[in-house]
Amino acid sequence: MERKNTQLEFKRGLGLLDSTMIVIGSMIGSGIFIVSADIGRIVGAPGYLLLVWIITGVMTLIAALSYGELAGMMPHVGGQYAYLREAYNPFIAFLYGWTLFLVIQTGTIAAVAVAFAKFTGVLIPWFSEQHILLSIGTFHMSAAQILAVASVALLTYLNMRGLQEGKIVQNIFTTVKIVALLGFVLLALFVGRNSSAITANISNFWNAAWTQSINGKLLFITPLSSWMLLSAIGVAMVGSLFSADAWNNITFTAGEVSNPKRNIPLSLALGTGIVILIYLLANIGYLLVLPLTGSPQAADATGRGIQFAMSDRVGTAAASVVFGESAAVIMAMMIMISTFGCNNGLILAGARVYYAMAIDGLFFKKAGVLNNKSVPGAALIVQGVWTCILCLSGTYGDLLDYVVFAVLLFYILTVVGIFILRKKQPNAERPYKAFGYPVVPALYIFLASAISIDLLIFKPQYTWPGLGIVLLGIPVFFVWKKRVL
Repeated sequence: MERKNTQLEFKRGLGLLDSTMIVIGSMIGSGIFIVSADIGRIVGAPGYLLLVWIITGVMTLIAALSYGELAGMMPHVGGQYAYLREAYNPFIAFLYGWTLFLVIQTGTIAAVAVAFAKFTGVLIPWFSEQHILLSIGTFHMSAAQILAVASVALLTYLNMRGLQEGKIVQNIFTTVKIVALLGFVLLALFVGRNSSAITANISNFWNAAWTQSINGKLLFITPLSSWMLLSAIGVAMVGSLFSADAWNNITFTAGEVSNPKRNIPLSLALGTGIVILIYLLANIGYLLVLPLTGSPQAADATGRGIQFAMSDRVGTAAASVVFGESAAVIMAMMIMISTFGCNNGLILAGARVYYAMAIDGLFFKKAGVLNNKSVPGAALIVQGVWTCILCLSGTYGDLLDYVVFAVLLFYILTVVGIFILRKKQPNAERPYKAFGYPVVPALYIFLASAISIDLLIFKPQYTWPGLGIVLLGIPVFFVWKKRVL
């Protein structure tokens, strides 16, 4: 059921290109430059590194194509929140919105903002994390945190000025980072190829092993096969899935997309397809430049390999082989552009979910009001304030580790919702139908469920707290139902 604001209405100012740029821009942050190091340590072989990214890509594309059916059926503001409300009930939808606001969206924005600040510190050392401006007991505030807060405040302000301003920033920064990433891939393919790295990677292509280390010292290397190999692949996918997340953000803005029944499904397919291709090419580029295996004690990037790139900065390590001493500056600029554009998309889209929740009486009442620029200004402010608190608290990293499981859980519930709505609303208009229904969506449900169970077993320190964050929303829901704030 469509929920409308009685005072002002959203302006449908996002075309297919704009929508695709939101998908791409929200997905590409700093993860692609970093997480391959951890994946490399877990699976230990180039073939399995690429396989992790391929499985991630297949799952992401299946989910995006499945969401296309829901987007065509319900081109409503709030996107995934609205899908869960219609397939299940307001309670399940609230648990999603609660987790999105508390951690998923705001925690991601905070992490991306701090990544932006960290790499700004490479160019301007004053913004280094080591530059502490304030210390009170165990609380420390660095210049990097202040810059992160400032970047969130700036992007929030720009998006409060209207959809046009937000989409211009998104289109510019997303275009630049696509060009920069493809340029890096081409240089790795044709200029930076390292014959010794290629030889080492080919000889070790399928020799899977889980390497564990602490404080730069190797603890042990465990050869992997059969079920342990499958389990390791599932654990390794935490990083790749997180790097490929946020593609669903375009569904949040459905009230502002022109011809949403066509453009949202198309932008989901195009955007996720382009990003997954870029990610796969980037990892091939890494493997052409650096060996996967290495030693944490090695003095140079080649010796450390992808597994032990300094501070897990695989992109910078690969760039150092291609560009030499200027690599750190070049990669810092690339990541600054990538993270700034990523956060613009996340900030723009996230506020639309809180607006939809407020219209349903499940969030702060003022968040359900559009400002004179026809955007949810109050929702943007609330999102920005909580994000800044997370930036300053320094807890966003732990929180994000916790919610990978929760993110998968809600994706599973949403894809299951397709089956439910086919039964509940068999005659509803479906301008686009989920690709390969029922087999392909069922495959996603199976794979995502298997990874979730794998994480519950092998990463309980992250998954159970994540489930706890979701469950904390249960009493909050009933309090909110009694008294709308």
